[in-house]
Amino acid sequence: MAQPDVKAVGEAPARPAPAPVRLNLQRFGLTIAFVTLVAALALLSPAFLTAENLLNVARQVSINAIIAAGMTFVILTAGIDLSVGSLLALAGAIMAGALKGGVPLALSLLAGLAAGTGFGVVNGLAVANGRVAPFIVTLAMLTIARGATLVYTGGRPISDLGPAFDWLGGGDLGGIPVPVIIMVLVFAAAYVMLTQMIVGRYIYAIGGNAEAARLSGVNVGRTTVLVYALSGLLSAVAAVILTARLDSAQPTAGLGYELDAIAAVVLGGTTLMGGEGGIGGTLLGAFLIGVLNNGLNLLNVSSFYQQVVKGLVILLAVLVDQRLRRRGGRRRAA
Repeated sequence: MAQPDVKAVGEAPARPAPAPVRLNLQRFGLTIAFVTLVAALALLSPAFLTAENLLNVARQVSINAIIAAGMTFVILTAGIDLSVGSLLALAGAIMAGALKGGVPLALSLLAGLAAGTGFGVVNGLAVANGRVAPFIVTLAMLTIARGATLVYTGGRPISDLGPAFDWLGGGDLGGIPVPVIIMVLVFAAAYVMLTQMIVGRYIYAIGGNAEAARLSGVNVGRTTVLVYALSGLLSAVAAVILTARLDSAQPTAGLGYELDAIAAVVLGGTTLMGGEGGIGGTLLGAFLIGVLNNGLNLLNVSSFYQQVVKGLVILLAVLVDQRLRRRGGRRRAA
């Protein structure tokens, strides 16, 4: 007589394979959301898909995307940089002041980039060597840099910076806006750094477990200073574009930019806990925010309501992403 199958003692029942639909949503959820948003806006506003509007969106997105690229490096190490908007204002003011003082364009740009990088290094040293929480360090730097900008400018804008400088924000090469070209170069360099260079592995390792990375031979302090320096540098690069577009360095420039940059990074799939994410997702997150802003403007939605809508979209996207990640993590653990 055939004997019934008997499971070995302690043998766990077979578990179903992860649902392909859920895995695809986790992997391509942001892309699906972006494509859906673009399709909806194309139907609601005939002006949305015009070449002029799309180039304008790309030009506007470039500033937040470049700042968010620097923020990605910081967040991957489980840090945060709240000073990026103030560093943008300070770097722009230094460049504009140098230009008005007769300093050649190349040296003026170098002065602004050096200022952004230098203040970023200070942030990194305070976090790495001072053992102060990144939130506190960069919150303090936000105030310091903003105050320094107001002192340097006397609270007044510095304008009329010359056509050569203005071209960096409003010019184009072969029909492609210069800010978009700068953005592409920044993201290409960031992608290579994170995926093809050993420092990229160090950044991910620190975000995953800083102590384990240190015991493995990673110079945690040096890498931490590097990521904050990069964040400051890219804030200054964004300052070049914004100041050139406005033909003016405004002492209040960059207010709230840190929030949009963090939103772009988180929307792009980089977790605030560090060690997981990538630069490609950040670019897509920045474009999602930019397209949403542009679409709401085309639909004549009040600026008051725009803030509410944008906040709700960001919150919903992050909640969905976190839910999918938790489910995926439980399945892998099982």
